[in-house]
Amino acid sequence: MNSFARLHAFHAPRRERGVVLVVALIFLLLITLLAISASSSSLLQEKLVGGLRNSQLAEWSAESALRGAEWRLWNASRDPATRMKCGSFALTDCYNYSADPLTIVQTFRTSDGWVTDGGTEYKPVSFTTASTDATFKLYANPYYLIEDLGMELPPASGLQHESGSTGTGGTGYTSTNRHVYRITARGVGNNQNSIRVLETTFAAKSD
Repeated sequence: MNSFARLHAFHAPRRERGVVLVVALIFLLLITLLAISASSSSLLQEKLVGGLRNSQLAEWSAESALRGAEWRLWNASRDPATRMKCGSFALTDCYNYSADPLTIVQTFRTSDGWVTDGGTEYKPVSFTTASTDATFKLYANPYYLIEDLGMELPPASGLQHESGSTGTGGTGYTSTNRHVYRITARGVGNNQNSIRVLETTFAAKSD
Protein backbone atom coordinates (compact mmCIF):
# COMPACT_ATOMS: atom_id res chain seq x y z
CA MET A 1 0.00 0.00 0.00
CA ASN A 2 1.48 3.34 -1.05
CA SER A 3 1.57 6.46 1.04
CA PHE A 4 -1.51 8.00 -0.61
CA ALA A 5 -3.64 4.94 0.12
CA ARG A 6 -2.50 4.86 3.73
CA LEU A 7 -3.32 8.59 4.13
CA HIS A 8 -6.77 8.10 2.58
CA ALA A 9 -7.51 5.14 4.83
CA PHE A 10 -6.39 7.13 7.86
CA HIS A 11 -8.62 10.17 7.18
CA ALA A 12 -11.83 8.38 6.11
CA PRO A 13 -13.11 7.53 9.66
CA ARG A 14 -12.68 11.17 10.70
CA ARG A 15 -15.02 12.33 7.94
CA GLU A 16 -17.64 9.81 9.14
CA ARG A 17 -17.39 11.09 12.71
CA GLY A 18 -17.99 14.60 11.40
CA VAL A 19 -21.33 13.49 9.88
CA VAL A 20 -22.35 11.93 13.18
CA LEU A 21 -21.61 15.23 14.91
CA VAL A 22 -23.86 17.14 12.50
CA VAL A 23 -26.68 14.64 13.00
CA ALA A 24 -26.26 14.88 16.78
CA LEU A 25 -26.43 18.66 16.61
CA ILE A 26 -29.63 18.48 14.56
CA PHE A 27 -31.24 16.14 17.10
CA LEU A 28 -30.06 18.40 19.91
CA LEU A 29 -31.72 21.37 18.18
CA LEU A 30 -34.97 19.44 17.79
CA ILE A 31 -34.94 18.42 21.46
CA THR A 32 -34.29 22.05 22.45
CA LEU A 33 -37.26 23.22 20.35
CA LEU A 34 -39.49 20.58 21.94
CA ALA A 35 -38.35 21.64 25.41
CA ILE A 36 -39.05 25.30 24.67
CA SER A 37 -42.49 24.40 23.30
CA ALA A 38 -43.32 22.32 26.39
CA SER A 39 -42.12 25.11 28.67
CA SER A 40 -44.27 27.68 26.84
CA SER A 41 -47.27 25.39 27.11
CA SER A 42 -46.71 24.96 30.86
CA LEU A 43 -46.43 28.71 31.37
CA LEU A 44 -49.63 29.27 29.41
CA GLN A 45 -51.50 26.68 31.46
CA GLU A 46 -50.19 28.25 34.66
CA LYS A 47 -51.48 31.65 33.55
CA LEU A 48 -54.86 30.16 32.64
CA VAL A 49 -55.16 28.48 36.03
CA GLY A 50 -54.12 31.70 37.78
CA GLY A 51 -56.70 33.69 35.82
CA LEU A 52 -59.41 31.17 36.65
CA ARG A 53 -58.54 31.30 40.35
CA ASN A 54 -58.52 35.10 40.28
CA SER A 55 -61.96 35.05 38.65
CA GLN A 56 -63.30 32.67 41.27
CA LEU A 57 -61.93 34.85 44.07
CA ALA A 58 -63.73 37.87 42.61
CA GLU A 59 -67.01 35.96 42.36
CA TRP A 60 -66.64 34.62 45.89
CA SER A 61 -65.94 38.15 47.12
CA ALA A 62 -69.08 39.58 45.49
CA GLU A 63 -71.18 36.64 46.72
CA SER A 64 -69.99 37.24 50.29
CA ALA A 65 -71.02 40.90 50.07
CA LEU A 66 -74.47 39.91 48.77
CA ARG A 67 -75.06 37.56 51.69
CA GLY A 68 -73.75 40.16 54.12
CA ALA A 69 -76.19 42.77 52.79
CA GLU A 70 -79.08 40.29 52.98
CA TRP A 71 -78.20 39.51 56.57
CA ARG A 72 -78.07 43.21 57.33
CA LEU A 73 -81.59 43.69 55.91
CA TRP A 74 -82.96 40.63 57.69
CA ASN A 75 -81.34 41.51 61.00
CA ALA A 76 -82.67 45.08 60.84
CA SER A 77 -86.20 43.83 60.10
CA ARG A 78 -86.21 41.88 63.37
CA ASP A 79 -85.80 45.04 65.44
CA PRO A 80 -88.95 47.21 65.59
CA ALA A 81 -86.78 50.22 66.43
CA THR A 82 -84.88 49.89 63.13
CA ARG A 83 -87.28 50.93 60.43
CA MET A 84 -86.58 49.44 57.05
CA LYS A 85 -86.66 52.62 55.04
CA CYS A 86 -83.85 54.00 52.95
CA GLY A 87 -82.24 57.00 54.55
CA SER A 88 -83.54 56.14 58.01
CA PHE A 89 -81.64 54.76 60.96
CA ALA A 90 -79.39 51.87 59.90
CA LEU A 91 -80.05 52.21 56.18
CA THR A 92 -78.61 55.65 55.65
CA ASP A 93 -76.62 54.39 52.66
CA CYS A 94 -79.64 52.85 50.93
CA TYR A 95 -81.21 54.45 47.84
CA ASN A 96 -84.85 54.68 46.84
CA TYR A 97 -85.56 53.24 43.42
CA SER A 98 -86.07 55.69 40.60
CA ALA A 99 -86.83 55.16 36.93
CA ASP A 100 -84.15 57.80 36.40
CA PRO A 101 -81.48 56.49 38.79
CA LEU A 102 -78.80 58.60 40.34
CA THR A 103 -75.53 58.65 38.43
CA ILE A 104 -73.67 57.20 41.40
CA VAL A 105 -76.08 54.24 41.52
CA GLN A 106 -75.97 53.64 37.78
CA THR A 107 -72.17 53.78 37.75
CA PHE A 108 -71.87 51.33 40.62
CA ARG A 109 -74.22 48.87 38.91
CA THR A 110 -72.91 49.04 35.34
CA SER A 111 -69.28 50.19 35.36
CA ASP A 112 -66.71 47.78 33.91
CA GLY A 113 -63.91 48.97 36.17
CA TRP A 114 -63.46 48.77 39.92
CA VAL A 115 -65.94 51.25 41.46
CA THR A 116 -66.66 51.82 45.15
CA ASP A 117 -68.36 55.24 45.25
CA GLY A 118 -71.89 55.00 46.61
CA GLY A 119 -71.36 51.49 47.97
CA THR A 120 -70.82 50.10 51.44
CA GLU A 121 -67.66 48.17 52.21
CA TYR A 122 -68.28 44.64 53.41
CA LYS A 123 -65.57 43.99 55.95
CA PRO A 124 -66.36 41.40 58.62
CA VAL A 125 -62.60 40.83 58.38
CA SER A 126 -60.02 42.42 56.15
CA PHE A 127 -59.83 40.31 52.99
CA THR A 128 -56.87 42.38 51.83
CA THR A 129 -54.63 40.88 54.51
CA ALA A 130 -52.69 37.84 53.37
CA SER A 131 -53.67 34.54 54.98
CA THR A 132 -51.22 32.75 57.26
CA ASP A 133 -50.21 30.40 54.45
CA ALA A 134 -49.94 33.33 52.00
CA THR A 135 -52.31 31.68 49.51
CA PHE A 136 -55.18 34.16 49.80
CA LYS A 137 -55.36 37.93 49.51
CA LEU A 138 -57.80 40.23 47.72
CA TYR A 139 -56.93 43.49 46.04
CA ALA A 140 -59.82 45.20 47.88
CA ASN A 141 -62.72 44.31 50.14
CA PRO A 142 -66.07 43.84 48.35
CA TYR A 143 -68.71 46.58 48.27
CA TYR A 144 -72.48 46.45 48.04
CA LEU A 145 -75.28 48.90 47.29
CA ILE A 146 -78.91 48.59 48.42
CA GLU A 147 -81.93 50.02 46.58
CA ASP A 148 -85.47 50.02 47.97
CA LEU A 149 -87.72 48.95 45.09
CA GLY A 150 -90.90 49.58 47.07
CA MET A 151 -93.71 47.48 48.46
CA GLU A 152 -93.83 43.78 47.71
CA LEU A 153 -97.66 43.74 47.49
CA PRO A 154 -99.33 43.97 44.09
CA PRO A 155 -101.42 47.09 43.36
CA ALA A 156 -104.83 47.34 45.13
CA SER A 157 -104.18 44.17 47.14
CA GLY A 158 -104.65 45.90 50.48
CA LEU A 159 -102.75 44.99 53.63
CA GLN A 160 -101.75 41.40 54.15
CA HIS A 161 -100.88 39.95 57.55
CA GLU A 162 -98.72 37.02 58.51
CA SER A 163 -100.22 34.34 60.68
CA GLY A 164 -98.67 32.40 63.53
CA SER A 165 -96.00 33.57 65.91
CA THR A 166 -94.63 36.10 63.41
CA GLY A 167 -98.05 37.67 62.75
CA THR A 168 -99.88 40.41 64.64
CA GLY A 169 -99.62 38.46 67.87
CA GLY A 170 -95.86 38.18 67.87
CA THR A 171 -93.88 40.67 69.91
CA GLY A 172 -91.97 43.00 67.63
CA TYR A 173 -93.34 41.38 64.46
CA THR A 174 -96.56 43.35 63.92
CA SER A 175 -95.36 44.87 60.68
CA THR A 176 -97.28 43.81 57.61
CA ASN A 177 -95.34 45.79 55.03
CA ARG A 178 -92.61 44.10 53.09
CA HIS A 179 -90.29 45.95 50.78
CA VAL A 180 -88.23 44.43 48.00
CA TYR A 181 -84.62 45.50 48.00
CA ARG A 182 -82.19 45.16 45.15
CA ILE A 183 -78.63 44.45 46.24
CA THR A 184 -75.71 44.99 43.88
CA ALA A 185 -72.34 43.66 45.00
CA ARG A 186 -68.92 44.18 43.44
CA GLY A 187 -65.97 41.92 44.14
CA VAL A 188 -62.41 41.82 42.87
CA GLY A 189 -59.71 39.14 42.90
CA ASN A 190 -56.08 39.61 43.87
CA ASN A 191 -55.74 42.28 41.19
CA GLN A 192 -58.05 44.55 39.20
CA ASN A 193 -58.08 42.29 36.15
CA SER A 194 -60.98 40.21 37.48
CA ILE A 195 -64.12 42.01 38.65
CA ARG A 196 -67.49 40.41 39.33
CA VAL A 197 -70.80 42.26 39.73
CA LEU A 198 -73.71 40.28 41.17
CA GLU A 199 -77.29 41.35 41.89
CA THR A 200 -80.10 39.84 43.87
CA THR A 201 -83.48 40.91 45.27
CA PHE A 202 -84.43 40.39 48.87
CA ALA A 203 -87.75 40.94 50.64
CA ALA A 204 -87.70 42.16 54.23
CA LYS A 205 -90.20 43.66 56.63
CA SER A 206 -90.58 47.40 56.60
CA ASP A 207 -91.94 49.63 59.36
